[in-house]
Amino acid sequence: MSPHDVPPENEEIPFMQRLLDNPFILLFLGVASPAVLYLIWGIMEIVSIPLGK
Repeated sequence: MSPHDVPPENEEIPFMQRLLDNPFILLFLGVASPAVLYLIWGIMEIVSIPLGK
């Protein structure tokens, strides 16, 4: 391992790397995204039901 392979201490970690390294954010995204999609799908289904006379 050469000295060039070690990142400097003051180097900023990229946002996406910080996001993907956090298991709680990944858990939240994995639960929230299907919930929001199913909620939108359900609202679309309810709105598409024709009104009775």
